[in-house]
Amino acid sequence: MPAPPSPPRRTLPIILLDGLVAAVGAVRRAVVGRRDGSRLAYVAIAASLGVLLATAYSIVTVLRTPERLTPVAVGPAGSVPATDPVATGTPEEQPEPSDATARTATPPVTTAAPAAPAPPAALPSTGASTATTPAPPPPVPLGAAFAVEENALLSYGAAVTIDNPGPAPAPAWTLVVVLPRESLRVTSVTGARASRDGATWTFVPEGDAGRVPGHGTVRVTFRVSGAAISATPTACTIDGAACTGLPG
Repeated sequence: MPAPPSPPRRTLPIILLDGLVAAVGAVRRAVVGRRDGSRLAYVAIAASLGVLLATAYSIVTVLRTPERLTPVAVGPAGSVPATDPVATGTPEEQPEPSDATARTATPPVTTAAPAAPAPPAALPSTGASTATTPAPPPPVPLGAAFAVEENALLSYGAAVTIDNPGPAPAPAWTLVVVLPRESLRVTSVTGARASRDGATWTFVPEGDAGRVPGHGTVRVTFRVSGAAISATPTACTIDGAACTGLPG
């Protein structure tokens, strides 16, 4: 004999509607039972019915359209890092680690960057010093020698030899010759340029020709005219030093 069919399952909206209908019927019977006709009682009953109807409608609407509800995101549970089990027992009973475990437990080997090369050490000094140009030696005082080379009736020829005993050349010098009278004249000058101040005649180099080389000589020649006797110089100096060769 087949089993009797089971009654259909009542859903929550149907249960709420049945309860609402039952509540409406109870309120109606209460209102009909009251004969005093209190207006305030009618207002309270109507308000209660309105609240019940609104609540029921809201529940039914939410249950029929659950997709309109905003889903609440639930984050995954925090992961707890797994820890290796603590080995127990004697060292002989503990299992040997596998190759994968050994590879995981081995820390990575980092290769350090190569160090910068050290600067080359300074080579020891060999003692050789840099050649420097020696300073020129100080000038050496010049010397001069007076001589009469040729005599005539009213004139004579004279020469002064300027000597440089030092190694450095002497580009400048001053030769002074003092004649006995202002009436005497000096002509035919070679090897220098002459100027006159009374009876004093001054001779200076004329360009590069008057440059006295080191350990060399320069000759200055001239002619004295205007007297037959007593016409030799009374004084002769080179850079302030007396000349040799003058008559005593």
